[in-house]
Amino acid sequence: VQLQASGGGLVQPGGSLRLSCTISGSIFSANKINWYRQAPGNQRELVAVITSDGTPNYANTVQGRSIISRDNAKNTCWLQMNSLKAEDTAVYYCMLPDILTKKNYWGQGTRVTVSS
Repeated sequence: VQLQASGGGLVQPGGSLRLSCTISGSIFSANKINWYRQAPGNQRELVAVITSDGTPNYANTVQGRSIISRDNAKNTCWLQMNSLKAEDTAVYYCMLPDILTKKNYWGQGTRVTVSS
């Protein structure tokens, strides 16, 4: 199982980005997908989760500004981030916790920098 995160970049405050996480293998549809972020000097923070049936949950820090979605046919999960703030600057990681094997599969991370 491999996760490939993409979509990060440099964006001005107030701007938007859409992060993608594409997952190889056949376990995507049965599992939830988590998005984490880690800013320099900070611990990794869970920002959004989408269950296998598409139910989203968000951290308070991104609630109302982010939308997590998935397409099981494409083995892809997206995190749409709007009204970006400087404090959203971080490396964003997608993670799939496999319910059968209890293994956590991580993507390599995609860097988001919010700056004017």
